[in-house]
Amino acid sequence: MSDITANPELTATAAENDGEDTAFDEPGAPLTLTRLLSFVPGVLLLVAVGLLGKYAEIWWLKLAKHEHWTVPDIEYVLWAILIGLLITNTVGLHPIFKPGIGTYEFWLKIGIIALGARFVLGDVAKLGGTSFVQILVDMTVSGAIILLVARKLGLSGKLGSLLAIGTAICGVSAIIAGKGAIRARNSDVSYAIAAILALGAVALFALPPLGHALGLSDHEFGLWAGLAVDNTAETTATGYLYSDAAGKVAVLVKSTRNALIGFVVLGFAAYWAGRGEADALAPGLRAKAAFVWAKFPKFVLGFLAVSALATVHWLNKAQVANLGAVSRWAFLLTFAGVGLNTNIRELARTGWRPLVVAVAGLVTVAVVSLALVLFTSRVLHWGVGN
Repeated sequence: MSDITANPELTATAAENDGEDTAFDEPGAPLTLTRLLSFVPGVLLLVAVGLLGKYAEIWWLKLAKHEHWTVPDIEYVLWAILIGLLITNTVGLHPIFKPGIGTYEFWLKIGIIALGARFVLGDVAKLGGTSFVQILVDMTVSGAIILLVARKLGLSGKLGSLLAIGTAICGVSAIIAGKGAIRARNSDVSYAIAAILALGAVALFALPPLGHALGLSDHEFGLWAGLAVDNTAETTATGYLYSDAAGKVAVLVKSTRNALIGFVVLGFAAYWAGRGEADALAPGLRAKAAFVWAKFPKFVLGFLAVSALATVHWLNKAQVANLGAVSRWAFLLTFAGVGLNTNIRELARTGWRPLVVAVAGLVTVAVVSLALVLFTSRVLHWGVGN
């Protein structure tokens, strides 16, 4: 069984990292002026770290040119994440900054919605349909392997279910959604969240170098990142670390994955309810549809709505450009937040098993999804020319 105890602070923090709920929409917490003002210090820190990342990229390239060095072009995405990691894991963060820093998922969703202006619905349907098939195969194979590994490690069935849900679909938000549906213990939730957070941190730094070593195109890497990385913020950062084009593909593929969260949680809920270990689901198709809708990530609809406006040319070139700028600024805050919200010491304190499961999950999902990407792009020629 797990070698950690329930960690409510970890669970609460992680729930903000990849879920529908953000610091702006906590249940029962009205947006008073005082509460809005409490976000200001942290949001200003996100802006400062993001800008430091952007100027660090410029400074690094200017220094290399002046000194005649041959150096890699380190994107602002990585600079922002590294600066955030350095702050959090050295001097630490004063509590005054935490409410605002926790809004980075809100800025991520704003960025994704605005990014919809860069896609026409035909491209969304084409890439979404291709990735949908890949997601279903990846989800089935990877989920089965994760459940098997969890069982071999002697973990409880519900913990294995949470790990499979989080790994196959949407990271922490899927785990939080699954917790109530399958009546999982707090200790199982903490364990699964620690594994998923570690998984995202490893993937963020491991996948881009591997992609370059394997000679993946921007389209191929974007597909891989969208399929292999769990949390939406880490998926976005991983894609944009490779290239701007790869980042856009990764966001679209991950949004398609996110859209399936309700169906997957429904399946696990039905399984455990059938065993008498979870609340019985309400009968009828309408009740099942309501369950799925409650878990559906609504920002995906915003992305599609903006894409539809761009498709029918209700947005002119200037408006599309402005939305592109909004997306880039929102992602800048998101990437800063990824670093500032990754506390390596906190993850290490949860014990060794989350890291073992995270590595096993990362390898499994990365290998399966990479095989799918290479097979569909280089053998079946899906997406060639994108």
